[in-house]
Amino acid sequence: MDFLEKTFYHNTIMQWAISFAIILGAVVVAKILYWLSKNVLKKITAKTKTNLDDILIDKLEEPIVLAIVLSGITIAFNRLTFPESLHDWGNKVLHITYTLNITWLIARVVDALIVEYLVPITEKTENDLDDQLMPILRKGLRAIIWSLGVILALNNAGYDVGALLAGLGIGGLALAMAAKDTVSNFFGGIMIFTDKPFKIGDRIKIGGFDGTIVEIGLRSTRLKTLDGRIVTIPNSKFPEGMVENVSSEPWRKITLKLGLIYDTTPEQIEQAMQILKEIAAANPNLEENVIIGFNEFGDFALGITFIYYIKKGSDIMQTQTDVNLAILKQFNANGLEMAFPTQTVYANIQNRN
Repeated sequence: MDFLEKTFYHNTIMQWAISFAIILGAVVVAKILYWLSKNVLKKITAKTKTNLDDILIDKLEEPIVLAIVLSGITIAFNRLTFPESLHDWGNKVLHITYTLNITWLIARVVDALIVEYLVPITEKTENDLDDQLMPILRKGLRAIIWSLGVILALNNAGYDVGALLAGLGIGGLALAMAAKDTVSNFFGGIMIFTDKPFKIGDRIKIGGFDGTIVEIGLRSTRLKTLDGRIVTIPNSKFPEGMVENVSSEPWRKITLKLGLIYDTTPEQIEQAMQILKEIAAANPNLEENVIIGFNEFGDFALGITFIYYIKKGSDIMQTQTDVNLAILKQFNANGLEMAFPTQTVYANIQNRN
């Protein structure tokens, strides 16, 4: 027992052991509460009619678990003897951690409530602007909550927040220079919301990228490329570059050039064009205004141009496949032979005898 009475850094081994036991006990209690939340409370709230209790349990459990552990650390720390400077520093760190934990809790709950109650409302409206503003609202509220949380944390720790904020003004010029790109991106985001060159869900082409807009923010815009990759583009690039909004097209124009062999008769040419008209009329994904013409005597084929328009929202690749298969089947069934590059060689054979 004499070993437990030995002093190590201003405290006996017994005092250190008790403090560590308190921290360990807090961790065990936190683990038990977390298990109860996951396996008991969530099953109970899942049976209620409202989703509010589910949201609160889901978003509160982790901050509360952390708060219990922090409480154990606080009790253990304050029962030990330390130099005054170290004791004050430790309590400041704990005050900051407590405040940031509460800030984390509030930010999680507010964001979850927005997703649960506000987002469904904006999705039901006909205006797309509120859908685009919702991600900005969520990020903006998170930034405000965390900014206030940091200020309160520093204030609770005994720091003069006013003096700190005033000190930031000394480097204001350097900060402004560093924030030049941020300001450009901000005004680029404003341009996107006012001019509306595209919206979430639109497919655009810009700077070699081709993809669908998944998020529009005040600083940057994210699009998902055709390869499935997420590309983040600073908003300042949009006023500078050419943006092609593929989704804005009312239909997709397809120009198909067909070549029939030179042995094809005029009647068969007319038959081929009639087949193309019937194929276009039978496909529900095509507009009615098709253009079909026999317009070329090529080097090795009689050329027919078939121009049709795929309706907006249709699967472009699948529609082209359906049209091409229908043409191939009908032409084969009616004996219309497609041409391929050929060369006719005329030999002048003279009688040498």
